[in-house]
Amino acid sequence: MKLYGKAWTRRELEARVGRVEQIGGVRRLQAAEGFEQGLQTVQVRTGGGLEYFVNPSRGLDISLCQFGGTPVSWQAPQGDVGPAFYSAHGTDWLRTACGGMLMTCGMRNAGVPCEDQGDTLGLHGRAHHTPARQVSAQGCWDGDEYVMQVSGQIEEARFFGEYLKLYRVIESRLGGHDIRIKDSVENCGFEPSPLMLLYHFNFGFPLLSEHAELDIKAQKTEPRDERAAESAHDRWEAPTAGFTEQCYYHSGFERDADGFAKASVMNSAFPVAGGITALKASVCWKPEQLDWLVQWTVCGQGMHVLGIEPANCRVNGRAGARAAGDLKYIAPGERQEFETVLRFEKKD
Repeated sequence: MKLYGKAWTRRELEARVGRVEQIGGVRRLQAAEGFEQGLQTVQVRTGGGLEYFVNPSRGLDISLCQFGGTPVSWQAPQGDVGPAFYSAHGTDWLRTACGGMLMTCGMRNAGVPCEDQGDTLGLHGRAHHTPARQVSAQGCWDGDEYVMQVSGQIEEARFFGEYLKLYRVIESRLGGHDIRIKDSVENCGFEPSPLMLLYHFNFGFPLLSEHAELDIKAQKTEPRDERAAESAHDRWEAPTAGFTEQCYYHSGFERDADGFAKASVMNSAFPVAGGITALKASVCWKPEQLDWLVQWTVCGQGMHVLGIEPANCRVNGRAGARAAGDLKYIAPGERQEFETVLRFEKKD
């Protein structure tokens, strides 16, 4: 493995510490008060400057994420609210969505609330507020690599309706700068089901500053509305009173040798303990699995956040996707795979 600027074997490293958690590892925690009381959290430290918190109580989504001791994620004002406070009515999702590094939107609706074929669907669906089952959090050696994994299952099911299971594995390595998220969605029911998934990655201050630049290599960029059309999608502003959210759709992407597309936020003056570094945070995904990239820009006061969101849909809700003729389905017994990677690269 690569750690602290050099390569190490397992035994070389073990000779220098009492236990590997001295450097990095996985630790389970539970919140004690307020709307977060009882919330389960898994802290992951890679030892390479990357630290993040996975919430098994909330769909195995990722809350606070830090690099070099400095936050890169945006946190919502209500904090990591427990799932018992969730309401699926209209836009009530906004009262209990925690922000954080990742909010999973879906599985039966992503985007605006709507009515579709007798279903009343709230904003962004239920996944972000669904407690996971069969949760595992562990670190183990694989040769000279120490692998940290958090995994579990999220279900969306009801009488006379859908039965979907999302199997999630989140993985990082000791000394690493990556978070790899491998999802598999299975239709355990006996009827075809709509499937809408949007990976809502949220970047915030101080990664977002006057030094921030956005790099999205897409063949086509469409503003969602007239307000978005008035501004350049790759320009960041200081917090502005009364700022109205802007949304853009990107499609047609360059891919790397492994088949991943990439969208990056770069900051040439990112503050870390001991000084300033140039940091690039990239969201990577496979376009054959997630054919849209939704960009959500809010340069408001308090709401100072950039959403980079690979998705298999736009954000017009299930009724909008059906009307546009691009609603995705998953067949009975079928499994569909989705892989995303959050990668950090720094230059001293």
